[in-house]
Amino acid sequence: MYPTNLNYKMPAEWVKHSRTFISWPVQSSMCYPEDYGTVCLGYTEIILAIAEFEPVTVVVNPADSEKLTHLFQNDQIEGLVIDHNDAWLRDNGPTFLINDIGGLAGVNWQFNAWGGKYAPWDLDDQVAPQILKAVQLKCFNAPLVMEGGSFHVDGEGTLLTTEQCLLNSNRNPERTREQIEAELERFLNVQKVVWLKKGLDGDETDGHIDNIACFVAPGKILIQVCDDPEDNNYEITQENLKLLGAATDALGRRFELVPLQQPPKLFAPGTDMRYTLSYLNFYFVNGGLILPVFGGEATETDRLAAQVLGKLFPERRIRTVNGMAIIREGGNVHCITQQMPEGVV
Repeated sequence: MYPTNLNYKMPAEWVKHSRTFISWPVQSSMCYPEDYGTVCLGYTEIILAIAEFEPVTVVVNPADSEKLTHLFQNDQIEGLVIDHNDAWLRDNGPTFLINDIGGLAGVNWQFNAWGGKYAPWDLDDQVAPQILKAVQLKCFNAPLVMEGGSFHVDGEGTLLTTEQCLLNSNRNPERTREQIEAELERFLNVQKVVWLKKGLDGDETDGHIDNIACFVAPGKILIQVCDDPEDNNYEITQENLKLLGAATDALGRRFELVPLQQPPKLFAPGTDMRYTLSYLNFYFVNGGLILPVFGGEATETDRLAAQVLGKLFPERRIRTVNGMAIIREGGNVHCITQQMPEGVV
């Protein structure tokens, strides 16, 4: 039995949420464990920002539960003790579904730490079903290695993703594009998959879509662009514009594209490791948007990003947070959050 047989589908991220789930960071899993304090401050800022708009459930390891009592004093924030290896809940958490009578369920994808890049991941692979059990929702186990940051949906049958990630041999090497599309259709109730080629330069997730393009309404896509021909992102983003400009959605509509200028290129100090800076890694909340901004040389593009999003969503409050706090670990606000839509439980 697939979700589609029971009329479940993945709704768009901008529908009303009942709450947000987020995992607390794990120092032993970090690329730069010496930054643990800074990263925890970044998570705290993001959690408190989200709590201004909706309830937040923090998935916490048993050893960390007591140290977060200061957060749980906020009546919008609660803890949920689940053992986990790492803190990117967008990728290893459940994908929530809703049916036509408001019933909720969730998909448990297989998780292998972005193609086996960061061991161990055994605990992370079990987080999604434990969350679904905690909120007493039906769990659909999918036979695909997938991360939540690798796809976006418009809520009307269209899914957006990249070949670089979903067709990568480190995820589902035994499956063809057509077989992967078929599983996405069965579990998310989409009728069309729109494929881009690659994600941003230096993105260790192998091209997650949530850094390069996202739906902001049915038929409308916000896309990060680069105007510098010397930047590797120039060719990538120009190709994305071309592909989306020629594509249609599940209902046959041509996409309206809204370009958003990328932040200036930035590398980790003393290295050639490029940070994956993206304004598209924002997160919808009830009545608002949580937008990472980067400061410094990015001050002007920060301002433009807030301006563009403000015009797209005049009814939402644009709540900015420090996008530099956790970026060194490889992601940002959208990467660490997972929305649970409002429904009838």
